[in-house]
Amino acid sequence: MAILSSRRRSAAIGVAAVAGLAAAGVGFAVGGASAGTVSGSLYRDPSSAVVRWVAANPGDSRAAVIRDRIASQPQARWYANFNPSTIQSEVSSFIGAANAAQQIPVLSVYEITNRDCGGASAGGAPDLNQYQTWVSNFARGLGNQTALIILETDSLALQTCLSTGELNARNQALTTATQTIKSANPNAKVYLDGGHSTWNSANDTANRLRAAGVQYADGFFTNVSNFNPTSSEANFGRAVISALNGMGISGKRQVIDTSRNGGAAGDWCADDNTDRRIGQYPTTNTGDANIDAYLWVKPPGEADGCRYTAGSFQPDLAFSLANGAPNPPTTAPPTTNPPTTNPPTTAPPTTAPPTTAPPTTAPPTTPPPAGNGCSAAVAINQWNGGFTASVNVTAGSAAINGWTVTVALPGGAAITGTWNAQASGTSGTVRFTNVGYNGQVGAGQTTNFGFQGTGTGQGATATCAA
Repeated sequence: MAILSSRRRSAAIGVAAVAGLAAAGVGFAVGGASAGTVSGSLYRDPSSAVVRWVAANPGDSRAAVIRDRIASQPQARWYANFNPSTIQSEVSSFIGAANAAQQIPVLSVYEITNRDCGGASAGGAPDLNQYQTWVSNFARGLGNQTALIILETDSLALQTCLSTGELNARNQALTTATQTIKSANPNAKVYLDGGHSTWNSANDTANRLRAAGVQYADGFFTNVSNFNPTSSEANFGRAVISALNGMGISGKRQVIDTSRNGGAAGDWCADDNTDRRIGQYPTTNTGDANIDAYLWVKPPGEADGCRYTAGSFQPDLAFSLANGAPNPPTTAPPTTNPPTTNPPTTAPPTTAPPTTAPPTTAPPTTPPPAGNGCSAAVAINQWNGGFTASVNVTAGSAAINGWTVTVALPGGAAITGTWNAQASGTSGTVRFTNVGYNGQVGAGQTTNFGFQGTGTGQGATATCAA
């Protein structure tokens, strides 16, 4: 999508408006030694949607908070449009600006065929042959300096729509994409999809990573599609790394998306949540030997598609995330100035990272039961032709050991996939039972499972028995 000339001017103004923050080193954490395989300052995109908004709205009462706590920070540039003829030049321009600043760019590739299983963030390359052409052109623009590549969010964690043949083909495509990128730029760090700590188990995640060629990558990323606490993601990452080590795959590390995990858990959709906050500011200085970086992969303030158009920048969302959050740390100014090159002539992609797998921490809509019982609350994310459901299971005043949730689906709705539970049936009244790791729930505590389906999920109800 072409940017109007007035928006190009706004972006140029944005560089000047926020340059002082970048020059001051805002956004690069201090304290503890860098521990992963990556060190150095992360690159702040001078043409991101939030920078353009700050430049265009200096008188807005929210502008200062958004500028200081979000626009000042390095965030990932998403590549989500199928544009094989222009992708090399777009990547080369972005990489060139980061290299000129002597900073590390973060690029999120979101182009896999059958993306998001046709859900809210559907799209991607028409087929895997064209996907490989796109990846090859993408890789040619990467140069030879360090770059962090977030390769295909949810491509491994969400596989419910794929047949065995399609899954094998996707795994091969991701393996080839990793090798293509590493061959083009050996200094590129490639991370595959690790889902998050409340989706698939660590062992399952490790098996999926192995099948997709993590042995050729630098590691895996987590939490792009959720808002789990950094400590939970780090524990999950250690378990995945341990499982990979047990498979003979060593030396792999994790990166964690901390862009929106600093507040209360609340509803899974950030568009509708006012308790969420930005989390750890982006840095390669993690102090953890297993973690290469804390990144803002999902740009704060860009909608998930619940209340606003997916991928659109919404200042009220940005302000809600930033308001009440601590100011970023400051360090001594870097030895080089930020780039002054003009922004690219195409807008950053408007496709939002998917939020397919609901978190496990959303509060139930009904009070916890009394006694040795449980309650269940279901939340539906509906799109045209399909939906995902997040179900919270909450124990009463006593702990439970095993639970069964009965969900009554509206007519015409059919379940196509389930996570964190075992399903009996696909339509009408469906019974879900716990899996091994989430059957024990402490008194007053909550666990979660979810499912995806076709048709309309609105109106589904859930009851629980323990």
